[in-house]
Amino acid sequence: MAHEVKIPAAGESINSATIGQWHKADGETIVKGDLLATIETDKVSTELESEVTGTIRIVVPEGEEVAIGTIIAEIAEGAEMSSADAPVASESAEVEEPEPERQLEVAAGPAAAGDAEVPFGFTTLDDEPEIIAIKVPAAGESIASATIAQWHKRDGEGVREGETLVTLETDKVSAELDAEADGVLSILSPEGMEVSIGAVIGTLTVGAVPAAEVAASAPEAQEAELAITPDTVPPAPIEAALPVIPSDPASSAAAELRSTSLVGEEASSRLKPDFNVIPEPPRREEFEPFSDGRITRRRLSSLRRKIAAQLVNAQQTAAILTTFNEVDMSAVIELRKTVQESFMEKYGTKLGFMSLFVKAVVHALQEVPSLNGRIDGDEIIENHFYDIGIAVGTEKGLVVPVVRDADKKGCPEIEKDILNYSERAREGKIQLEDLQGGVFTVSNGGIYGSLLSTPILNPPQSGILGMHTIQERPVAIDGKVEVRPMMYLALSYDHRLVDGKEAVTFLIRIKDCLESPASLLLEL
Repeated sequence: MAHEVKIPAAGESINSATIGQWHKADGETIVKGDLLATIETDKVSTELESEVTGTIRIVVPEGEEVAIGTIIAEIAEGAEMSSADAPVASESAEVEEPEPERQLEVAAGPAAAGDAEVPFGFTTLDDEPEIIAIKVPAAGESIASATIAQWHKRDGEGVREGETLVTLETDKVSAELDAEADGVLSILSPEGMEVSIGAVIGTLTVGAVPAAEVAASAPEAQEAELAITPDTVPPAPIEAALPVIPSDPASSAAAELRSTSLVGEEASSRLKPDFNVIPEPPRREEFEPFSDGRITRRRLSSLRRKIAAQLVNAQQTAAILTTFNEVDMSAVIELRKTVQESFMEKYGTKLGFMSLFVKAVVHALQEVPSLNGRIDGDEIIENHFYDIGIAVGTEKGLVVPVVRDADKKGCPEIEKDILNYSERAREGKIQLEDLQGGVFTVSNGGIYGSLLSTPILNPPQSGILGMHTIQERPVAIDGKVEVRPMMYLALSYDHRLVDGKEAVTFLIRIKDCLESPASLLLEL
């Protein structure tokens, strides 16, 4: 009996819903946990996931409004797939049918694997192979989706444990997923597709190997038995000798692969796809830009689209306000000149401004704890740790790796963390876990020459400190005008949680720490 996919209940006042989008095609094979459809009501959008493994038959198309409880699709589980759902044998295949014993021994259909279906062209080594779902991992509180940037293995290809399978991109970082075991890869979501966190984008069949490997290890006698000699092949018609040029090589190869009348060694030898002659479809970002000489129009990259969505979300969900102050950097500059040589000799890295600012931020957060919290719905979450995000610019965009437990680290440890993150970010080797859990962000636009700016929050954080370029300006000191190296500081904060008095107090505390760095280093 087929599994029914129904419109779920969505509250007392909601009687109907609209099929916003089908994420699977009619007749497509799916696994348990796959995202099937997005359902929209007048209040909320809901995603439906598959509760079983099988083949989907869509009953209600996209855009149609249906009542709650309506059956919108059916899933034929495993062996329950109808003959109409089964692949059609190629009529042109002129090969002897294998013996029934060999067919049972070599070819494993859906019934042999339970709910999991072994990809065509592969054979199981176990009676019940283990299926590992490849899911999009969590990537931080504010990240809800990722884009499949690149599959490093082909659909149906054998992989080894530890090999890189796929590269995922979020609005903050690119991450690679590795194989958890030896097996065969089945790709469910193509390159360029945006998928939600937790979505199943592929499966790994443990205990399955490419059929080509099985054929290579078969006895010579078996190969001879299945061989087709010229004496057994009838002469081909004259028409068959004429070359046939398919209009779409990829479609032709795919049609040949769908011919499943061949099994075992014959299937692998006759129907093994030649991926070298099938061009891969271009990624979305690689489409040729349009230009008329005056303007050029090109598609936004997936990373830039996500960054844009994140920034708009921050503006729409938080009450962002910015307050400013300035700090005399004379004492910090003099301190660096005094200790720089000995600091380098002892720790192997330079003393920069950023570590001193991170320490100052920790002191200010301890004095103004409201900035070390966030709003979650109708609740306030207070953080009692100090993981500080450091904004790092890369060619692909801005990433914010997190310095863990900054309150327990000295300037040398913080400098080494920042240097390590900067190098890895520019090489594209930042991991998702490096970006998660920050409570506050420091952004240094001054390295690009920015004199003043209003930094935008990094949700769900409640505050971000903007540093700017150091500029010599005349200032009044004890009734006299002196030229000092000055820096503007900007604090953007969520006014829903942080009051103006607290924001100003926070900035003044940072100013005091930096204008008296000795007290900062001594943690006074």
